[in-house]
Amino acid sequence: MPHIIFHDRELVFKLVYFGPGMSGKTTNLVYIHRSLANVNRGEMISLKTANERTLFFDFFPLEVGEIGGFKIRFNMYTVPGQVYYEASRRLILDGADGVVFVADSQPALWEENLQSYRGMQENLRSYGQNPDVFPTVIQYNKRDCEEPIALGSIERELGLGELPCFEAVATEGQGVMETIRTLSREIIHRFKF
Repeated sequence: MPHIIFHDRELVFKLVYFGPGMSGKTTNLVYIHRSLANVNRGEMISLKTANERTLFFDFFPLEVGEIGGFKIRFNMYTVPGQVYYEASRRLILDGADGVVFVADSQPALWEENLQSYRGMQENLRSYGQNPDVFPTVIQYNKRDCEEPIALGSIERELGLGELPCFEAVATEGQGVMETIRTLSREIIHRFKF
């Protein structure tokens, strides 16, 4: 459920990029941020470790227009991918209106993808959300790797049914905007005025 600011006539939705470490969550946000006009985006905030890995989160606000006389804003977040930051990942997911799950297409990271997705499901359940109907898009990132995992394989392995999924090479921007457009449309469509 979005945060509604009546006096400013603003709806604020929270979108979270979730996935295993180094899968490309921050790369997605950086690409989106750089692609937008200054008037539509706020400053990007990144809390990183010395080796450039996300420590707590990345964040920026994105203004996308109006619906029914209300300005629409998406607060875009990433979570740290490392399992030892589970408390941070869980906290950042609280209040989310939708999730982009960024899977790493490298076959060697198959188990990390599955573990991260299961962790996301558990976290959503802990906040009273049903992960089976929660707005989720899967992005299979790093499709330029050698012998990438099959598109749709995570959904099949975890019995997720049909979810929107995209192939991406986030470092080149391939599939990045399509992913976020699909999730943002689904979130707005599900919201009832």
